[in-house]
Amino acid sequence: RYVLEQSLQGLFGWVPGLLGIGLRGLFYRLMLRMHGWAAIEHGVRLAYASNVTLGRRVYLDRGVYIHACPFGVEIGDGTLVMYGSVLHVYNFRNLPRAGIRIGRDSLIGEYNVIRGQGGVTIGDRVYTSPMVQIVAVSHVYQDPTRPFVEQGITAEGITIEDDVWIGSGAVITDAVRVGRGAVVAAGAVVTSDVPPHTVVGGVPAKILRER
Repeated sequence: RYVLEQSLQGLFGWVPGLLGIGLRGLFYRLMLRMHGWAAIEHGVRLAYASNVTLGRRVYLDRGVYIHACPFGVEIGDGTLVMYGSVLHVYNFRNLPRAGIRIGRDSLIGEYNVIRGQGGVTIGDRVYTSPMVQIVAVSHVYQDPTRPFVEQGITAEGITIEDDVWIGSGAVITDAVRVGRGAVVAAGAVVTSDVPPHTVVGGVPAKILRER
C-alpha cells in the first residue's frame, strides 16, 4: 500500500492546473476513499492515504498536508481545506479516540493546524480563519521535580458543533466543546467549553456577549 501511495503521488502530485486536478481525481481514488469527485491541487501531501475519506466536492488547496494514521481523517461534502493547512493524527501511543472528522460545507482557513491525537470532531458549516490551531493533545507538567516529557499527555478530544466561526489566530485546546452557533474572536485562547450562540474572546477566552 505504501508503494502505491508514493508512486501515485510521485506520478500525479506535481501536475498543475485542471489537468492535474483531473488526473488526481481519477487515480487518487486507488489509494484513498473518495465519494464522488474531489479537487486536489498540486503539492498536496498525503501520509497513510488509505485512512483518508473525502466527500463530494471536497477541495484541498496547495500545500495541504494530511497525516491520517492510524484512525483516519474524514472530510465531508463541500468542505474546503485551504493553502498550507495541516491535519495531523499521528498517534504512536495507541490513543483510542484519535482521528479528525470534519462535516459538510465547512472551510478550514489558510495555515490552520488540526492535531487529532485525542480526536477532533468539527461540524457542518464551520469556518476557521487563517492561522487557527485546534490541538487535541496536551502535556502533563504538574510535577516540578520531573521533566514534563516524562509525565505523559492528555488527549481528551475537541468538539466544534455546527455553524461556528473561529477568528484568525485563535487556539482551541484539548478537552473543549464549542457550542453550536458560537463565535470565537481572533487571537482567543479557548481553554474551557463555549456555550452555544455566544461570542468569546481573550486569553483565556471569556464570554463577551450572546448572539
